[in-house]
Amino acid sequence: MDVETKGAPSGRPLIISDCDEVLMHMVVPFGAWLADDHDIAFKLEDATFGNALKRRSCGTPLEASEVWPLLDGFFRHEMHRQTPIAGAVAAMTRLSQIADVVILTNVGPDHQDARTVQLAAIGLPFRVIGSRGGKGEPVAQLIADMQPSVAVFIDDLPQHHGSVAQHAADVWRLHLVGEPVIADKIPAARAAHARIDDWVNAEKWLYARLTEGVAAPHLPKDERA
Repeated sequence: MDVETKGAPSGRPLIISDCDEVLMHMVVPFGAWLADDHDIAFKLEDATFGNALKRRSCGTPLEASEVWPLLDGFFRHEMHRQTPIAGAVAAMTRLSQIADVVILTNVGPDHQDARTVQLAAIGLPFRVIGSRGGKGEPVAQLIADMQPSVAVFIDDLPQHHGSVAQHAADVWRLHLVGEPVIADKIPAARAAHARIDDWVNAEKWLYARLTEGVAAPHLPKDERA
């Protein structure tokens, strides 16, 4: 369901942000671990993991069923390899002075606590929700629970912007891909209100949305994807 503005806002502004490739590098350290420990080459040709993982010994792509156990292993044991995206920590720290912050990350519930510790250790001691699947419904639930005066959503994957546009249309959506290795492989999300891949300019855009306090314009239904 769409979350429409009803009556006067009652809460602080709210930032709902993804983690991997927005706040922390992921694909580069993941690829290094695959090469070091599993003799697997990892090279993204587009925005998907399809055919990106290949056995170095023979060049055979891994089956889809083999990919998640590797991702799970990385998040379970190798998150220490991840480093912050340039400017992310300073920008989010400043923005947290004017807004509440929730990290909505698709690592799943099993890795929610580890991600909370990981982010706190680099200076981002925010609430973390380890989700699965589309982010529209969890965003809509956060809006219903927290009743922010205005909300912004940040993610690197277009499908999540489409999901949020469908379920929480009043939320401003910033498409940010902070990893240069993949930024040019991910097209701008049609359902986002802006595409900015560096935190200097992203912070300016976010600050303006949070301080103006105006709900996001709704996009036509054929652009909510």
